[in-house]
Amino acid sequence: MSAIDLSVLTARQVRDGVASGTFSAREVADAAYARIEAVDDDVHAFLELSQDLAYEAADRVDAMRAAGDELPPLAGVPAGIKDNMNLVGTHTTCSSRMLEGYESVYDCTAVRRLIDAGALPIGKCNMDEFAFGSSTENSAFGPTRNPWDLERVPGGSSGGSAACVAAGMTSISLGSDTGGSIRQPGALTGTVALKPTYGRVSRYGVVAFGSSLDQIGPFGKSVDDVALALEAIAGADPMDATSAPEPVGRYTQALDLGAEGLRVGIVRDMLDLEGCAAEVRASVDMAAETFAALGAEVGEVDLPATRHGLAAYYIIGPAEASSNLARFDGIRYGHRVPDAADVIDLYTRSRAEGFGPESIRRIMLGTYALSAGYYDAYYGQAQKARTRIIEDFRAAFERFDVLLTPTTPGVAFHFGEKSDPYTMYLNDVYTIPVNLAGNCAVSVPSGLCSGSGMPIGLQIIADHFAEETLLRAAAAFEEATAFEPVPPLARIPK
Repeated sequence: MSAIDLSVLTARQVRDGVASGTFSAREVADAAYARIEAVDDDVHAFLELSQDLAYEAADRVDAMRAAGDELPPLAGVPAGIKDNMNLVGTHTTCSSRMLEGYESVYDCTAVRRLIDAGALPIGKCNMDEFAFGSSTENSAFGPTRNPWDLERVPGGSSGGSAACVAAGMTSISLGSDTGGSIRQPGALTGTVALKPTYGRVSRYGVVAFGSSLDQIGPFGKSVDDVALALEAIAGADPMDATSAPEPVGRYTQALDLGAEGLRVGIVRDMLDLEGCAAEVRASVDMAAETFAALGAEVGEVDLPATRHGLAAYYIIGPAEASSNLARFDGIRYGHRVPDAADVIDLYTRSRAEGFGPESIRRIMLGTYALSAGYYDAYYGQAQKARTRIIEDFRAAFERFDVLLTPTTPGVAFHFGEKSDPYTMYLNDVYTIPVNLAGNCAVSVPSGLCSGSGMPIGLQIIADHFAEETLLRAAAAFEEATAFEPVPPLARIPK
C-alpha cells in the first residue's frame, strides 16, 4: 500500500496525514487523480474533473501548514460533488442534455462550506437526470457502474457520488436526497450515507427537484467521515429560507458514547413489506440483536401510514418537479432548438430534446396532478397522507430514540433488470417516508449477501435535528460489526 491509498484511508486519516506532514494536500490531489485515471473509465463516477480548483484548495492547505496555522477540519480531504450543485469554475448539467454546457455562476452553500473546511473539490459526479431515478441509468451521459460489480447499478440518483467513494477515488462526497437518493446508493455500494434533517443543510445552489423534500448530505467510508462532513456543511443560511436556525452539533464527539441506554425500535410492518429479500430482513434482526448486546433497549413499533408513502411521494415529488423544471423552456434556461417555427414549436421541441424519458414522465405526472379538477383528488390527498406519516413518526419517537429498517429491499441489481417504472420506484419504499416526514436517517453497511457478495444496508432513523443521536447509534453499530468491504480495486479489472 502506498502512503496515500484512498481506497482504504478514511477522511480523518487523510486529514491527519496532511496535518502531520506524512504527505501534502497536493500529494493527496495527485493520488485522487491517479486513482481516477486508473479506474474511472470502468466506473464512470465523474462527469467533469476540476483539477484547477482542487490544486488551488490543496495549495491553500499546504500554505497554512507551512505557516504553522491551525488546519481546518477537512484539510486535504478529496471530495466529489454531485452534478446538481453549482460551483464556479465547473459546469452544472444535472446529467441532462437540457443543461449541457451550462457553467455555474455562483456556489452552492454546502459545497462552498466543504471547501472552506479544507476539502479538495475533485470533480462533479454523475447522477440520474435531474435526480430522477434509483440507478444512475437515467444519466444523459451514460450510467455509472457499481465498483463492487461492474455489471450492476450503484443506485441513484447520487450514484456517481456513492461510486467515487466506494472505488477509492475520493474520501467523501456530497449527494442530494429527495426520496432516498443518498441512502439507497450508499446501501448498494457499501458506503455510509447520511440524509440530514430537512433544513439542517442549506439547499441554496442545488438545482431543485422537490423543494419540500430535497436535502444535501455526505457519503463516506465511515460514520466518522460523514460526521466530519456534516459539521462542515450544516447550519442556517440567509440564502435559503428553509434552512433551520438550529445550532450545529459537534457530531464527531457523539460517536464514542456507545449504544447503552438507547431506545431502539424495529419498524416491524416495514420489514414485512412484499419484496424484501430474506437476507435483508435478517440483517435488521441481526442489527437489533447487536444493539441489545450493546446495552440498548430494543422493541418493536409499527408505522401504518408509511404504506402510503410511495404513492404519496409519486404525487408530491413530480408535482414539485413539474413546477421547478418549468423554467427550462428554451427561452430563459436550457437547451434551445435553433429553427423553431413559433413559440409553441420552440417550447415543445426544446423540452422534448432536452429532457430524457424519465424526466418527461415525472413532469407529465406532476402537471396532471396539479391540473384543474385533479388537484384535490391527487395532490391534496397525498399531502394528507404525508401528514399521517409525520404523525406516525412523531408517536414512534416518543417511545424510541432511533428506528431500524432496511435501506433497500435487496442488493444492487443488474443493468436493465428493473425496466418498468413501478419496479424501479419500489427501490425507495423504505427511504421515501423519511423524506416525507423530514427526519434524519443514515444507511450503514450491515454485511454482504451470501449469494452475490454485494453489500446490504441498514437504515437508522432519528427524530428531527437528532443527528447526534443518529450518528451515535450508527457509530456503535459500525464498531460492533466491524464491516470491512472487499477493496473495490480487486473487483475492477485492469
